[in-house]
Amino acid sequence: MSSVERLAGRNIHFVGIGGAGMSGIARIMLSQGLSISGSDVKDSSITQVLANLGAKIFIGHDAKNVSNVDLLITSGAIAEGNPELVAAKERGLEILTRAQALAFLMEGKRSIAVAGTHGKTTTTAMLTVALQSAGLDPSFAIGGLINSSGVNAHLGSGDIFVAEADESDGSFTAYHPLGAIITNLELDHVDHFASLEDLYAVFVEFINTIQSGGFVIACGDDPGVKELITRVDRNDLSIISYGAGEADFQLSRIQLEPSSSLARISKNGKILPELHLTIPGLHNLFNATAALAAGERLGAGVPELLRGLETFSGSRRRFEHKGKVNGIEVIDDYGHHPTEIRVTLETAKAYAAPGRVLVIFQPHRFSRTQAFAPEFARSLELADQAFVLEVYPASEAPIPGVTSQLITRSSNTGSIMYQPSMLAVVQEVLEVAQPGDVIMTLGAGDVNSLAPVLVQALEERYA
Repeated sequence: MSSVERLAGRNIHFVGIGGAGMSGIARIMLSQGLSISGSDVKDSSITQVLANLGAKIFIGHDAKNVSNVDLLITSGAIAEGNPELVAAKERGLEILTRAQALAFLMEGKRSIAVAGTHGKTTTTAMLTVALQSAGLDPSFAIGGLINSSGVNAHLGSGDIFVAEADESDGSFTAYHPLGAIITNLELDHVDHFASLEDLYAVFVEFINTIQSGGFVIACGDDPGVKELITRVDRNDLSIISYGAGEADFQLSRIQLEPSSSLARISKNGKILPELHLTIPGLHNLFNATAALAAGERLGAGVPELLRGLETFSGSRRRFEHKGKVNGIEVIDDYGHHPTEIRVTLETAKAYAAPGRVLVIFQPHRFSRTQAFAPEFARSLELADQAFVLEVYPASEAPIPGVTSQLITRSSNTGSIMYQPSMLAVVQEVLEVAQPGDVIMTLGAGDVNSLAPVLVQALEERYA
């Protein structure tokens, strides 16, 4: 019996349906003709699209929203005291986590899960676009929108399912995929993992859920991934490496331009056609090579995959261009870990040269800010000027003494300023911005809401 047949006739409710991961699952279920409802704290373009597709949307969480529900889907971002979750438990409803619901949809498909601390969304989107270019129609669920199509999930007609595998709460062990990509590995979600050893343990568990005869596409240049692979004790998996060092898929002759990138790729010593990307950054060449290796392993042709990768124009909130006024460009990015920020700002500096990079950064979660404050400061020092907003809490309660000033006080350069007011930070950035500069909104919270405000303010200034 298929997943649709098992869910047909049941009223399915998503708590937090507007989230990136939850909305994708809801979209796929809607396309299968299932009865879907969901709630979120605020209306958004995502909830509006889901409503247009047939979902019943509630703004605000209330026990009444689940009065006619048969199955509840929730995520790690939902607190145990959420009234809908509490009511569902009192009624004895079946409750699935986001990962369990996605695993349900992946059943019977040749599935590949894209995991790693950084680059998951972009790599998943790249693989999806590349497979589509190869004439395939994969199903996919991504934690961000693909720029070219504007969607984050789709039920394809083919037998391939590409899914972003979020490790933040360890739930990605539910997927049992045919294959996996692991882009990199370092400590990030300190609210869930006390140490790097804990992270290695859950990634080993994840690899152990891969189907026998399956494969792992692993970054051979990343120290965390290299260490992880040494801990894998399975001889029924193909381990395929990629990187600029010794690897099965090796990058060489790398050329990084302000708004594009190029590399020669060889597979086991055999030179393949060049990899051309219309987006910048060494990290994206690595992400694309991982997608190429996975697509080839799934049976797609290398030339077709490379053509698809060349057309890839990015994902929303990943170095996303929001507007350009009088030579001043506004870019939004989701980076919220010191390593992501460093890589993003290195790319931004090359892109803006000889102009400056002005950053509005919003730390995400108190626990992450507490754990990595000095590292955040070092990364932000790459910007010509950085303005640091107050911490976006997400689902966390405040930690005494933890504010964004832990970051600004960790720097002695004078280029990083604490400014908790969103209204004031827009004015301060505009006062110093000059033609040729790039203004970047950076963070995983709601700092992206400032990007259109900045563009509009620039348009009014130079009208």
